[in-house]
Amino acid sequence: MALQTLVKISNVTNLSDARYCAGMGVDMLGFSMDSDSPDYIDQKKFDGIRGWVAGVQIVGETTASDPEIIEQLLDTYQPDVLQVDESALLPYLVTFGKPLILRIDLAQMTLDQLNTLFHTGTADADYILLESNSSIHFDDDLKASLQRLASRYPILLGAGISALNVHDLLTELPVRGIALTGGDEERPGNKEFGELMDILEAIEVE
Repeated sequence: MALQTLVKISNVTNLSDARYCAGMGVDMLGFSMDSDSPDYIDQKKFDGIRGWVAGVQIVGETTASDPEIIEQLLDTYQPDVLQVDESALLPYLVTFGKPLILRIDLAQMTLDQLNTLFHTGTADADYILLESNSSIHFDDDLKASLQRLASRYPILLGAGISALNVHDLLTELPVRGIALTGGDEERPGNKEFGELMDILEAIEVE
């Protein structure tokens, strides 16, 4: 199986999702290492899932801002890639020699703030993941900003994607790839896994 762009799945919580996504040819599977997260995966379960999937990069996701906590998580989980929310940590974390993803919540930022953060705080990130904790509308201003930024920075778009618009977005925005969320199918407010499957099937390359 091949997909027409790089795909990261965030907040994977179970083996069936992980195996399905790996089988579909996604590039990265992300797991929350934060014990206070609703999508938290403990190390034993993490190692178990990891043993079943091949050919994908395993991303350890954390919202922690304390370098010592992150160091402990890296030591415990040994992910291939580290994802953090704090751009100020990147110059320190780069010393661990792992690829880094910086996650940015689009809903919390004005376009000016977004531009400033990209220009000043993302140099050490291998990918910049744009997600949103609330629904996002791609108006012309946002699209224009993302076109500019994506032509200069390695962006993974993780917001506002559906099976209906994914082709248009990939055509209009020169992003490095997309990010979709796994997570618990039953939790209110979370996208059903079915939509994730629809999006992956929409970008399958025969």
